[in-house]
Order: sequence, then structure tokens, then C-alpha cells
Amino acid sequence: MGVKTDLTDALRSAIKEKDDTSKNAIRLALSAIKLAETEKCIEKNPELDDVKIFSILQKEIKIREETIAEAVKADREGMVEPLKNEIKVIEGFLPPRLTDDELTEEINNVISNSNATTIKHMGMVMKTIIENTQGRASNDRISKIVRNLLSPK
Repeated sequence: MGVKTDLTDALRSAIKEKDDTSKNAIRLALSAIKLAETEKCIEKNPELDDVKIFSILQKEIKIREETIAEAVKADREGMVEPLKNEIKVIEGFLPPRLTDDELTEEINNVISNSNATTIKHMGMVMKTIIENTQGRASNDRISKIVRNLLSPK
């Protein structure tokens, strides 16, 4: 497994270098991956592919972004910087993100190829886009753009 192996190797390096921020972020990401594999354990091959691991990493980033927002609301600025550093560490394992223009173009291609015309087709479009982008865009971003493109004007 490519990304999982990279995470494990990076964890070893972070432990050797005594980089607590990287160590904590990578451990939590590996823990989330292990949990997902455990939940999938009833299948013959519980190993997750890179696309699913990218999805888990994006969820970890989203959790940290939400925690940052809550910390700012609660006036706990001391929590913000370590969380931002953890986000940077996790983003290092994701493929380069698509710009909004690139993502919109990709979604328009899928919509035209699948003849999707209404919001009822959103699930089909989402499934195809998520497979095509392979971790280069978060599901939230994809969902917002698909919803805007398929909603009646």
C-alpha cells in the first residue's frame, strides 16, 4: 500500500526526529485508517486502497478545521497553531488539490457525458467525480459544485 506505507515510514522518522506535531498527526491518521480497516474486516481483503485512504485523510483535515473554528469561537488561540501544523503534515500525504476551475471543468465533463440534468442525478455524478479525482478534492467541495451545476437556475 503506497500511502499507508508512506505514513508508517513518516511516523518512524517523526519519532526519531522527536517531531511531536508530525508524530501526533500521523498517529491519528493511521489510527483512523486502522479503524476503517477493522470495520471492513468482514470482507476478504480489509486493506484500503489509496483513494479510500485519501478520503480518510481529508476527513482528518476536516475534523481539525472544525476544531480550529471551535477554538477560535471559544477564544482558545493556543490550540489553533498546532492544529494548523497538523493539517499541513496530513496535506503532505494527499495528492495536489484541484483548483475550483479544474474541478468545475471535470464535473461539467461528467455531467455532459452522463446526461445528468437534475439534482436527482447528483449521486451518480458524485460517485463518478470522486473516483475520477482520487483524493484531489474533498467531497464537500465536489458536492457544492455539483449541487450548483445541477440546481435549477
